[in-house]
Amino acid sequence: MKSKESNQKNAFSRRSFLKGSVVLGAAGTLGITGGTGILSSCSDKSKGVKYVPLKKEGTFYIPDLPDKAGGGRTLKAGVVGCGGRGSGAAHDWLNAADDVTIVALGDVFQEKVDGLAANLKNDFGIDIPTENRFVGFDAYQKVIDSGIDVLIDCCPPAFRPDHFKYAVEKGKHAFLEKPICIDPAGYRTVVAAARQAQAKNLKVVTGTQRHHERSYVESHKKIMQGYIGDIVGGTVYWNQSMLWYRERQKDWTDMEWMIKDWVNWKWLSGDHIVEQHLHNIDVFTWFSGLKPVKAVGFGSRQRRITGDQFDNFSIDFTMENGVHLHSMCRQINGCENNVSEFIQGTKGSWSSDNGRHIIKDLSGNIIWEYDHDAQNATYKQNNPYTLEHVNLVNSIRKDMPLEQASETAVSNMAAIMGRESAYTGKAVTWDEMVASPLDYILKDLTMGNVDMKKFVVPVPGQ
Repeated sequence: MKSKESNQKNAFSRRSFLKGSVVLGAAGTLGITGGTGILSSCSDKSKGVKYVPLKKEGTFYIPDLPDKAGGGRTLKAGVVGCGGRGSGAAHDWLNAADDVTIVALGDVFQEKVDGLAANLKNDFGIDIPTENRFVGFDAYQKVIDSGIDVLIDCCPPAFRPDHFKYAVEKGKHAFLEKPICIDPAGYRTVVAAARQAQAKNLKVVTGTQRHHERSYVESHKKIMQGYIGDIVGGTVYWNQSMLWYRERQKDWTDMEWMIKDWVNWKWLSGDHIVEQHLHNIDVFTWFSGLKPVKAVGFGSRQRRITGDQFDNFSIDFTMENGVHLHSMCRQINGCENNVSEFIQGTKGSWSSDNGRHIIKDLSGNIIWEYDHDAQNATYKQNNPYTLEHVNLVNSIRKDMPLEQASETAVSNMAAIMGRESAYTGKAVTWDEMVASPLDYILKDLTMGNVDMKKFVVPVPGQ
């Protein structure tokens, strides 16, 4: 198999609320271990200033993020989707706590299962027996039924809603990589499963890792404390060089090629506005607590080589209180790169540009900046991908409410709205999309050939 990775030097890492909902069912605010004051700023000019909080302490969720989860009963996980992201999540899970293990693996490709099994054996001394290595489109059911406590789901996003639904039916906690759905049908499945997870007291974490990145958590807290005043608008970006793709090999069937090249096919990934740019849109919906009511946007396909997706989008979201969010994403070589978020308030602004988390007043003076040096001096574990699992394990062992799928579903649907507006050239509303019958997943899931004529690049206005 030949793999193409364009402009690696400049490439960014692929992974770099309903309004008023209390995230994950948690009613209380949890402090960050060690106190957040030490991380507040090396240039905090806010002392002595009185701010009007947007939300009271205790009404918004702040995760507890120690270096490692506390002790407790042994937790057994199963991984579905054993490629690069699944392998990374497996390592993050095992590094997050003591007495956690992986006992089952599933994928549609045997070589992916065996590859991760070998990796776990070499790096952690974990031996996955042959009878717990499952292959096929139903492998997720076999993994979930194998006696695990936690599902780690890192398959192509199109399959995630059904995997989550089955895991909840079987009473399993879950880590769901983002996005958690790629169309309205999947959205409704996820929302229903999330409600059932809450009813069953199951813990669910999604792969929106900024919710577990200390700088974003502290920025969220400052905005809730009123540092920028009421939120009146924002812009979010994920502009980077071309993402990876796979050239088709002679012995591959249509389905095999598409799944191995999944990030370029809208029925599998949801297009890059959903698969990747979701992260940035999610920051705005998280910080503002708003969902979009309308999206108007455009996009096009300029230089993408495989698949049927666009390679750029520009979306104007109207939020439920009339505030506008501008969203921009692009995957084209040789262009200006930018992965960041900016939020404007009535008293100032917050931005995450170039890794710096900064709050400025209306005159442009920095009044607060996140202190990364203090973070590194205080904590040993600052990888948000690992801290996701720290939070998940702690919530299971301490029986603390944690259900992120409901929240992520909002930003996920926002991205879907933006995509469909760009595809069609029409305004798209929240109410239309959540009720839409649109369902991208193929009904005949076999590893053979399919009618490739149905996979066409959308033409706006037609």
